[in-house]
Amino acid sequence: MATKVLGYVTHSAQDRLALWSFDRRDPRPDDVVIDILFCGVCHSDVHNARNEWGDAVYPMVPGHEIIGNVTSVGSKVTRFKVGDSVGVGCMVDSCQHCKPCLRGLEQFCAEGATFTYNGTDRRDHMPSYGGYSKNIVVSDKFVLKVPEGIDLKGAAPLLCAGITTWSPLRHWKVGKGSQLAVVGLGGLGHMALKLAKALGAEVTLFTRSPGKEDDARRLGADNIVIPADASQMAAVKGRFDLIIDTVPMIHDVNPYVATLTLDGTLVLVGYLGDLNPMLNTVPMIMGRKSVAGSLIGGVAETQEVLDFCGKHGIAADVEVIGMQEINEAFERMLRSDVKYRFVIDMASLSA
Repeated sequence: MATKVLGYVTHSAQDRLALWSFDRRDPRPDDVVIDILFCGVCHSDVHNARNEWGDAVYPMVPGHEIIGNVTSVGSKVTRFKVGDSVGVGCMVDSCQHCKPCLRGLEQFCAEGATFTYNGTDRRDHMPSYGGYSKNIVVSDKFVLKVPEGIDLKGAAPLLCAGITTWSPLRHWKVGKGSQLAVVGLGGLGHMALKLAKALGAEVTLFTRSPGKEDDARRLGADNIVIPADASQMAAVKGRFDLIIDTVPMIHDVNPYVATLTLDGTLVLVGYLGDLNPMLNTVPMIMGRKSVAGSLIGGVAETQEVLDFCGKHGIAADVEVIGMQEINEAFERMLRSDVKYRFVIDMASLSA
């Protein structure tokens, strides 16, 4: 059994997204049915829709930064009720019994997490379709509570951009006295600045664009460094405990490794693929420095960042668009023409 739902779909890597009616699975006893109010537009939506990672399954309905209202709950659901404001991020299921899952790290599920779109339901094997749609059906274990008072539009990107930067901040224990740097000021970068500043770190932004200084300071940066300026890079050599690199394209990370302190770590959260040029290990060996990667966060950690943002009045800076503007938004995002995250108002979706 299934229910027809309207959404925006792509049928191939070359297609533009367009209106489509598709089947959502019928709710199970542990499911929550959510009417989607807002859905953020992530750079990975472009990667997936255009099969740039090579694992696209079509037809595809993207979207994994989902905010909505509960319209019904299954008989086994106790944490949610009709009318609750909730969120759904990048995952909708996992095996629940492997070592990572038992540690609350469902994103690293040994059997593979079920992602919100471009995946397959573990039980009925239907395709998973994302948030560029009217509603979604999700296991209650993967539904997040949205704190009261938080801006719902600005909360949507917290489900991916927020948790993607929050997870390394927490894992590497960033707090008061930490020297933290962020590479890139986009959807991920602007959230990293806000979150790190609220945690009490001294925050530096690496950016190729000198004109972003005022905005960076507004978002939480204490210092701005232009990597192309050798004197500025020399001034921060050996300074940072942690660098969060949010750049979503091939770039040279070697200059940033030199700015790490003893035992410092550069963590990649923006780019998936081979580094180019190759990593120079000499400064790593001489200072016990590390280059690491991080992938979103588990359910508990995602709830943690939502609660933290609710407490501190943090939300993403967003530009709200209609569903019909999504193809233009993809192109603008590739040109970095957005401050700092597109969010779709799903009320605009109609036949």
